[in-house]
Amino acid sequence: MNETALTVHQTARPHGFPTVEHFAFVESALPAPVAGSALVENLYWSVDPYHREMMDDVPGGFALGTPLEGRSIGRVIASRTPRLAEGDVVMHRQGWRTHAVVGPENVRQLPRFDGVPLTAFLSTLGGTGLTAYVGLTRIARLQEGEDLFVSAAAGGVGTATGRFARLLHAGRLVGSAGSMAKAAHLVREVGFDVAFDYHDGPVADLLGKAAPGGIDVFVDNVGGEQLSAAVGALREFGRIVRIGTISQYNIPDAPSPRFDYADIVEKSIRMEGFLVSNYRDVQEELYEFAVPRLQSGRLALDETLVDGFEHIVDAFLGMLRGENTGKIIVRDRTQVPPAN
Repeated sequence: MNETALTVHQTARPHGFPTVEHFAFVESALPAPVAGSALVENLYWSVDPYHREMMDDVPGGFALGTPLEGRSIGRVIASRTPRLAEGDVVMHRQGWRTHAVVGPENVRQLPRFDGVPLTAFLSTLGGTGLTAYVGLTRIARLQEGEDLFVSAAAGGVGTATGRFARLLHAGRLVGSAGSMAKAAHLVREVGFDVAFDYHDGPVADLLGKAAPGGIDVFVDNVGGEQLSAAVGALREFGRIVRIGTISQYNIPDAPSPRFDYADIVEKSIRMEGFLVSNYRDVQEELYEFAVPRLQSGRLALDETLVDGFEHIVDAFLGMLRGENTGKIIVRDRTQVPPAN
């Protein structure tokens, strides 16, 4: 067992795109659990787009000079509570650190499903997959045969949305991505009917070519021009599921998207955002939906794995630059499978 622990602190507020200079790795003595708590050695860490929002000086945002938070999976290595035993594998929100002292009330003990790796609990079976599932089933209320457009479709939520929508018998699936290679991957591997690189021209034109008959649902991870284009392409009684606005996270004073608000009224369009934390009661339903399909191979994991906690900042910045396909996860080097 390591005798020291590492944490990542935010040291300054970024004005625009963050850099490695906005973070610091801090070494300290290994923390000891107090009565009623346990010490967890983290094995996997999630880096997510919402972390960028929390880096700004906003209510509930990250405090400077303190360890950053985030979802993590770890193993209990010392316990002073009967509710957590050494060897238990748990999920908690004290990520961006190698070790964490947690109470039983702050963790979720993870079920083990044959053939399903632990990383799935940070991707398809975790907050990423739950966001996609809730967006489709609770917010959009997707119906069989309906046509769907997903922005940032090659990211974690985007790929999960595409795969779930296909399993829910959606109609035409259209995705946008940041490169032609990613667009091709969406069609070849994820199940989209057509995908485009949003850099290739006005998004309204690209979407019009990809979905000439319009769309019923737009799952929006981006905002900006893609939201504007989707409003124009939506049919009567269309729905917009607002998940994120990553196109504006790194642009100070970014303008709000511009679209014809009359379309919202004239086409009876509904636009709704949500926080996945308000839908934890859907977690078991997601397991029932996704686990058997993962085990049978009908559903695949879309993950980019980065080896080594020392690369967690690089992984986060790479995610903001769109370097990942699917959910990006950092893993401890001891979890890397041996070479063949």
